[in-house]
Amino acid sequence: MSNLATREAYGKALVKLGEKLENVVVLDADLSKSTKTNEFKKVYPDRFFNMGIAEQNLIGASCGLAASGKIPFASTFAMFATGRAYEIVRNSVCYPKLNVKICATHAGLTVGEDGASHQCIEDISLMRVIPNMTVLVPADDIETEQMIFAVADYYGPVYVRLGRSSVPTINTEDYKFQIGKGTILKEGKDVSIIACGIMVAEALKAGEILAEEGISARVVNMSTIKPIDKELLEDCAKNTKFIVTAEEHNVIGGLGSAVSEVLSENTPVMIKKVGVEDTFGESGKPAELLEKYGLTAMNIVAKVKEGLK
Repeated sequence: MSNLATREAYGKALVKLGEKLENVVVLDADLSKSTKTNEFKKVYPDRFFNMGIAEQNLIGASCGLAASGKIPFASTFAMFATGRAYEIVRNSVCYPKLNVKICATHAGLTVGEDGASHQCIEDISLMRVIPNMTVLVPADDIETEQMIFAVADYYGPVYVRLGRSSVPTINTEDYKFQIGKGTILKEGKDVSIIACGIMVAEALKAGEILAEEGISARVVNMSTIKPIDKELLEDCAKNTKFIVTAEEHNVIGGLGSAVSEVLSENTPVMIKKVGVEDTFGESGKPAELLEKYGLTAMNIVAKVKEGLK
């Protein structure tokens, strides 16, 4: 099992994509070493644009390139892409439904030592509420590469959430990512654990721990937050007793909320959420922050046991 940050996989995927599609261009806001778009810059310098520390201009220029027939991948940290540039994303990308791909790195608590100002835990909520926006969160390097290629083939606005820290590879080379579809990684009948991003690996660990205690857990990788896989969610609600969601995001507005919205309408079921409990993070090592804020396999296990009572 390898360990690679999804931002690293993103940088490598861009280079492969650039070779396949000549109309792919990449833009960054003076963070290309961190977002790993510098890999694309080395190979295709004439198709790379450093917009400087000007995130609204980054998105606006991407709109112009998209309107000219290019496929722009705009990258910066999640806090800046979804926070500082929000109005441009809403009015210039999504309202006219332009073919802009916003691939934001350094999302969630695992930004680590940079602290609360850079630990974006509300970006999924901000992006999924905008009409026409597709929201994706890869779980590992294999899914990231496939996701970037799928995004390039898809016409319309897309937000891809990427991380700073390394994550274990959970998928095999025969895995096939599809926008709008979740994946059952482990079958079970007592509870469904639905996770995205770095929490998918933790959900699998939780599933193993629960199995040792005689509790059967289905584990789902829900890498598309919008449009979410309603059919799979309803299957989980009907064929397991309840649901636990897990995400490196505020429990308000993210994956847990999206799951709740779908199931409350047609298939009501108890849903417990593992995530950041509506609070800001703080500076610290990623592993320590995940432990402190309860984003661990053991906390997922605790939520499952709580639900079984």
